[in-house]
Amino acid sequence: MFESVGSPLTWGAFLVGILVLLAVDLGLFNRKPHRVSMREALMWSCIWVALSLVFNAWVWHAFGAEKGLEFLSAYLIEKALSVDNIFVFIVLFRYMRVQQEYMHRILFAGILGALILRGIFIVAGLALIQMFTFSLYLFGGFLVFTGLRLLFVREGGEEEQGQDNWVKRWAERYFRVTKDFQGPKFFVSRDGKRYVTTLFVTLLMVETADVVFALDSIPAIFGISTDPFIVFTSNVCAVMGLRAMFFLLENVIDRFWLLKYGLGLVLSFVGVKMLLGVGYPPHLEPIHIPVGISLATVSALIGGAITLSLVFPPSHPPEPNK
Repeated sequence: MFESVGSPLTWGAFLVGILVLLAVDLGLFNRKPHRVSMREALMWSCIWVALSLVFNAWVWHAFGAEKGLEFLSAYLIEKALSVDNIFVFIVLFRYMRVQQEYMHRILFAGILGALILRGIFIVAGLALIQMFTFSLYLFGGFLVFTGLRLLFVREGGEEEQGQDNWVKRWAERYFRVTKDFQGPKFFVSRDGKRYVTTLFVTLLMVETADVVFALDSIPAIFGISTDPFIVFTSNVCAVMGLRAMFFLLENVIDRFWLLKYGLGLVLSFVGVKMLLGVGYPPHLEPIHIPVGISLATVSALIGGAITLSLVFPPSHPPEPNK
């Protein structure tokens, strides 16, 4: 496998730290279902970003500037792609009519599932790259294709994305599903039979959406670094702040209407970077783009898309929450 800068002790300390933070989040601050206010969401978003930047500073100090820049670049890409992920979550929650006080429970459970699934994807992806060099061409080509798709293909609206969700149809076909919500519960018993609730079906939809996004984001991070420690920790740090960022952006995300195009350019850039890094000997020697240039390019594309979205608001104002 690829050489990792993280020792077993470092890996263990990081995983224990994440488990402690999750326990504090769920057990101390969010034990009861409640409506998350903008102030609370802003506070937790700042906390998660600050913790990630502190960890980034430690990586920089412990392993050098190159690894520090790799982590920051990967974290920024994952964070930006999470915004697009949040938009899909909002669509799903609106379609399923999830009450806001129960959204936290879905997102928290979704984050736990995402951490496990992304860990599996990262190990599998790195193993694939290790065994088959040509897989780098596949990852790079896939990123370019996905980026161009974001730039030129128009996505369906909220109603279409909800009605066409195969996960909901599959769950209703193979499980006994309640027709309504049962508070914050995922499972209930009725007449001696076990049922899954509508909240659990929504969780399945959220987890499936995250898997789809991981297929974009993880190859994109491979374009920045193939160090398992950098890839995994940057992914985890970005995902940990996803719940707070959801509530922070829930009512304003429609204003960032140009972000999709910025993300399309980012994915295309990383895909081209990956392809150039492999080259096509002897016709094209590998071309390495320094990570500092990658970070500057990604920052400019994402920042430019957000700035232009605010300077030039969409012609049709965003609809209020349903």
